[in-house]
Amino acid sequence: MKSSQKVIDYLNFLLGGELGARDQYFIHAQMYAEWSFGKLYDRIYHEMQDETGHAQLLIQRILMLGGKPNMQVSEIHIGSDVPSMLKSDLELEYRVQEHLKEGIALCETERDYVTRDILVRQLEDTEQDHAHWLEKQLRLIDLMGLQNYLQSVTAEVNQQVNTH
Repeated sequence: MKSSQKVIDYLNFLLGGELGARDQYFIHAQMYAEWSFGKLYDRIYHEMQDETGHAQLLIQRILMLGGKPNMQVSEIHIGSDVPSMLKSDLELEYRVQEHLKEGIALCETERDYVTRDILVRQLEDTEQDHAHWLEKQLRLIDLMGLQNYLQSVTAEVNQQVNTH
């Protein structure tokens, strides 16, 4: 199936963002695990898996449209403490939201409604799940204070360890 080259190029741009988000969440999850913030590890590792799934859908769509996936990862921003990590992740989600909205508009202009629907589902996930949860965590830090918040997210980390 052939598609507009504009759509394929934009999907590759979005793919770079999803790969960057995956990598940023991955390193942040590992940092949370190291610091024994198991509840944060669990959630951010889950977000990393979601971003991997988003990237997979984009790759599949690019291939279906006759394009070649560009696996160039966009820039990532690693925080140095819990608040800066949460803020960095939230800024990432806000950027992804804007890029998805631009992609949705492009797909409508190019009359590619199947791709548009894929991007709409990713936008819903980004706005209603990822960004909203991060906003709540930052609000909790403001309400509870950082030390109380950190105490509330401390738990054993049940990482899957690869012994190969």
